[in-house]
Amino acid sequence: MVSDRKSSEADAAARNPIAFHAVTLATFFGASAAPTPLYRIYQESFSVSPVMITVVFAVYAFALLTALLIAGSISDHLGRKPVIFTALMLEIAAMALFTVASGPGWLIAARIVQGLATGIAGASIGAALVDVDRARGQLVNSLAPLSGMAVGAIGTSALIQYGPFPLHLVYALLLIGFAIQAVAIWLTPETGGKRPGMLASLKPRIAVPPQVKRTLALVTPINIANWTLGGFYLSLVPSLVVSTTGSHAPLTGGAVVTALMISGAIAVYLRRAQAPRTNLRFGVSATTAGILTVVAGVHLANVPVLLAGTLLTGIGFGVNFMGSVGSIMPLAKADERAGLLSAFYIQSYLAFSLPAILAGFLAKSIGYALTTDIYGTAIVLVSLAGLLAVIRAGKPSAAVA
Repeated sequence: MVSDRKSSEADAAARNPIAFHAVTLATFFGASAAPTPLYRIYQESFSVSPVMITVVFAVYAFALLTALLIAGSISDHLGRKPVIFTALMLEIAAMALFTVASGPGWLIAARIVQGLATGIAGASIGAALVDVDRARGQLVNSLAPLSGMAVGAIGTSALIQYGPFPLHLVYALLLIGFAIQAVAIWLTPETGGKRPGMLASLKPRIAVPPQVKRTLALVTPINIANWTLGGFYLSLVPSLVVSTTGSHAPLTGGAVVTALMISGAIAVYLRRAQAPRTNLRFGVSATTAGILTVVAGVHLANVPVLLAGTLLTGIGFGVNFMGSVGSIMPLAKADERAGLLSAFYIQSYLAFSLPAILAGFLAKSIGYALTTDIYGTAIVLVSLAGLLAVIRAGKPSAAVA
């Protein structure tokens, strides 16, 4: 049966490389969200604090950022297939580490390897998608990560609630899936080429062109608030749901996280043709309304209100990211975009990880509900301040996102 599945996936990869790369990219990000519903169980099983859980979460973001900055363009020199294969091998190693994990040290090691694998995969698969079809590839690059994370969160929650071996089963299944993809990648056409300069490409290029500095400064508060929101959801929300609503069903916390990602993906697709400034207005408004609803759901201990607020927040999350990128990238020349994107990634992933660790400290000392109040207030105020600056400054970019 496994051999038949391998053959079937290999045939599909050869026939439709865009579909194969889309599924592979989504699987990487689905695996990145798989630990989220398990964090509460890890906390109980390994007797660790919320602070340690957020450290486990944050090291993934640091490793992913490192991989993006150092190895982000390596597939331009070695070809797409061998680099994607290397990322798959690293991801298989990460799944194996998760499967045998017996304490927080194992989890940290697994998340570091997973972050490196996902960073390499994100850059190389993203490039392969654009190689095959520029327009469709860019759309898939926007939708696959959010869709994959949604499936990863809800799928893991279902396996925890209804399947055996809650700390191991999801990783064993993902390991098998990545092994199949590692075989199938060699049956896809090579979309990139090989060229010299690989060692030079390992040096991170971080630069903000002069003509982009003002616009980047304007969208920075919105972008930081947006990624802080994402980090909070993916690190602490399942524990928050249990603490404030009393619902211990893994699917409940998983559904809340999934709602953020799936609504973000749908919003990106529906608003992809809107101008950046319009998207930022819409996104900040949706995020503000959503966070206020989430805070109300926390204090009412009402899961449906939490879900409704998360759907609104997710819409803002996706649209704000698209509006931020769409505001700055068209202003850079072709040879300036890699350095600008590196700077943008640094800003984004630091906001994704560092505030999450602070949230862990706050949750330990003052509780999840009050931590949510503080974080929600900060995110709303920073987002609104950023939007006001964008509106006062005028249109940041005439280009479509």
